Formats: sequence, C-alpha cells, structure tokens
Amino acid sequence: KIHFFSSKMSLSPNVFVADSVSVKDADCVVFVSDFQSKCSIESIQNAVEKALSIDESATSQVNLVGCEGVAGGRVVISPTGPISRDFDDVRRFADAAKTGVARAVKAGSVSPLLVVNFSQTKTTVGDFVNFLEVAALGALGQCYVPLEVREDDLAPSSAKKTIKSLFILSEKNDDNMATFLQSVEAGRAVCRDICGSDPERMAPLRAAEYVQALFKDTCVTVETRVSESFAERYPLLEAVARCSRCVNRHQPCVINLEYTGEGDIEKTLYFVGKGITYDTGGADIKAGGVMAGMHRDKGGASSICGFMHTIALLKPKNVRVVAKLAMVRNSVGSDAYVADEIIRARSGQRIRVGNTDAEGRMVMADVLCEAKEEALKSVNPFIFTMATLTGHAVRAYGTGYFATMDNGPAKKNGMSQTVADAGFLWGDPCEISTVRREDFAFIQSKYITEDVVQSNSAPSTATMRGHQFPAAFLTMASGLIDHGSNSENPLPYTHMDIAGSTQMWPTPVSGSPIMALVATFLL
Repeated sequence: KIHFFSSKMSLSPNVFVADSVSVKDADCVVFVSDFQSKCSIESIQNAVEKALSIDESATSQVNLVGCEGVAGGRVVISPTGPISRDFDDVRRFADAAKTGVARAVKAGSVSPLLVVNFSQTKTTVGDFVNFLEVAALGALGQCYVPLEVREDDLAPSSAKKTIKSLFILSEKNDDNMATFLQSVEAGRAVCRDICGSDPERMAPLRAAEYVQALFKDTCVTVETRVSESFAERYPLLEAVARCSRCVNRHQPCVINLEYTGEGDIEKTLYFVGKGITYDTGGADIKAGGVMAGMHRDKGGASSICGFMHTIALLKPKNVRVVAKLAMVRNSVGSDAYVADEIIRARSGQRIRVGNTDAEGRMVMADVLCEAKEEALKSVNPFIFTMATLTGHAVRAYGTGYFATMDNGPAKKNGMSQTVADAGFLWGDPCEISTVRREDFAFIQSKYITEDVVQSNSAPSTATMRGHQFPAAFLTMASGLIDHGSNSENPLPYTHMDIAGSTQMWPTPVSGSPIMALVATFLL
C-alpha cells in the first residue's frame, strides 16, 4: 500500500486487482461494455439479458440491477456506446466507467469492482490497447473530492461521498498495475487540488506550503523562492507581481522541484509552469463577467506539480526532472503594470507590454530563461512550458484537448508527435500546432525602443494564430531563439497550451496532461 500526503483524506482511493467477480471486499460490480459481444462471465451476462427482457434500453444507458454470484449482489450496467467508427477512441471506456462508478456511489457503494468487456477487432485493438487502465482512470477521476470540501468539517456529508477502494477485474493479478494507476490518480488529484481551489486557499505562498507538505520526506526536493523583489532575477514576473505585493498573503514565489532517478542520467526534463493564482486581467481588466473562473489560471503549474508527485511515487530510473512553478497573482490597483511599459528581461531582451491580460507568458519567460541556462549544462535536456495560456487554444481545438508546439530541435526529436501518440492511447489527447514565421513577425519590434512586443491589445480569441504567437514570444523573450536547430547548442523546447484540456469551472479539473506525460516519459 502506498501512503500519500493527505489533507483530511487520501489523494486516491486504494486500487486492487481482483481475479474474481465475487471478491469479498467489493460491494458492487460496475460492468462497462460495448455490448458487441456477450460477457464471458455467466452471472453478469444473465443479469444483462434479464434486464434487456424488461427494458430494451438496458444496454444503451446506465442501469442498476440485481445479480447473484457477484460482489454485493448488484451490477451497474454502463455502456460505452459505439467504438468501431473512425473517430471513436479509448475515452469511451473512461466515460462509461466514470458514469458507472457515479451510479454505484449513488447506490451506496464504497468499494466497487470494475469489470470491462471489450469486443476487440483487428481495426480497434491497437487504438484501444489500454482500455482497461483507461477505464480505471476514468472511474478514479470520478471519485475526487475537492480540497475545500475535504478541509471543511462543516461541509455536508453528501459532498464528501466517494469510494474507499476500487477493485479491477483482470486476468493478470498485477499489483504493478494497481500501483501505477493509484500513482497516476494521486498526481491528478494534486493537480485538481491546486488548480481547482479558490484564490485565497491557493494564494502563492499557501500553494507553496501545500507543495512543501506534499513532498516532505520524498525523493523530490523543494525550494520556495521568495524575495522582496524579483526585479533582478525575474524582471518580467516582477512586473506582473508588483501590484499584488501590497497584500501580504498575495506575495509571489517561484517553487523549484527536482527529482533525480537512480542510475546514469539519460535525459533531463525541464518544466516551467504558469501559476497565476488569480487573473483579474490587471489594468486591462477582465470586464463583463469574464473574470469568474480565473482561479484556474494556474493549471500549468498544477499539472506539473501533479506529474512530479506521480514521479515521486513511481521513482523512474535514469531521468532527472526539474520543475519551476511561477506562482503569481495578477492583481489590479494603483501599482499594476500597464501596457506600453518596456522591461528588460533576464535574457537581455527589451519587452514592450501590449496587454496586461497576457501575464502568463510574462511570468514564465524569465523562469524559462533560467531553465535554458541550466539545460545547457545538463544531460540530454528537453524543455517545456505548460500553461492555461489562451482562449484561442480552446476556440481552435475545443475542450478536452491540449495544444503542443515544438521548436526546431524538439520537432527533429519528434516530441509533439510522441506526446500526441502516447496521449491518444491513454485517453489524454492533444493537437499539434506549428509555430511559424508569421508568429515571430507578430511579436517583432515595432519601434527602436523595444526588441520584442509581448502581445497585441485584442483577446487571443479575436487574434489570428492567437495560441501560436505566444510560443514565439516565449522563444524570443527567454533567449531560446539562439538555440535552434542550426545553433552551436540546440535545445529542444515544446510549449503546451492546456487551456482546453484543463476544463473551466464548474466542470471538475481534468488533471490533463499528466497521463500523456507519464505515458511519454515513464513507460
């Protein structure tokens, strides 16, 4: 059993692999099926046929029926819907398991047994190879209880209702699978805790306290950087943060996490995360009711921290991982930074501010520059920025998908394609975008007073290539432009805009792209 950091309760239900539908510690079966073939378990198949005899919709919507010979004497029937069309993918199983477990909890189950029936064909087996694990992750994700609820002793018991354990029926009684799934879900829960909690509960320094407690006595080291002014070390970050400094509890910080696996290091991963604990828009204020939900503008930092927690639990060998989380509140007031300010970045570039609501790229750029400097001394480095950066990414690809963009060296390494392929097979899909010459032209100096323009004055959703040109800005402002494919020291760099996959309030935080990262780097 893995012991997790917990605030009032464990970050993930216990996960066990079972070899029988009558396992004594389970109290309900959740049966997920595409219903293109009969279930080989006679008791469950009989229950399905009996349900169909009185309700022809029994296999097209979720149902709870009695069933002799199985755990708890009851079965939740949860159909996946079609899986054989060109556009179907393994998320069908996650969605069905999520719905099924929700019904089981409503019926009073605290230890459901997940049974998955998949009618494999030659055309579907490859894309659905991880159907069982993805279904289990869907079930586990449904069971998350928000941090504010867990910490509130007066919260209604109904809000805290969830499962204690998830059993998974598998022909292979594999404890490693149980440990893996529980570790991934624990990481996703960390992401949900940080990203989903309100602006005061996860103000920068309180987020740092959470992170320090999370990694105490683990193989991940934590350094919280605080300063009366970051103007020298992170000047662009300080510009955004300075208005928040008049409120002590809103002081900014940068959280540095580091993990070094056993054995010879074969690759070094650097992650820089946007951790805007609340985004008012600053002087270019978010007006007209669009500010609500901006407590989730820390999704990049949250996902990276969750990934680091999964790493701490799984302890992969031969890899070093460094995470830098820029935790800042974009406040509005008399000391707010404004458009037309010109600030010299850590890289030496002169940056003209175009829109104070484009603060995410500002807080990451200097930290990315620092990561670049460290990467030049590291073994086989790969650099990433991750952020809920633009509404344009959501407009372009919709909710449920994150966007990836490679520089030249990363593209030669096939980084975005590797992440996309891994994410697709594990139900954490992304779309690949390309940073082009127009994006660099867009942020080019407009006058002799600056080298780079941070943004235009329009929302990203109203700007052509609104999620691609910020990647060009980050490349220029950090100095990574000097480490392209034809440079003396090429550095692979991939930007991830996760605004679409994180989900906005009140939809639960997804925990994406943690599974895609795990599948890319840890499997």
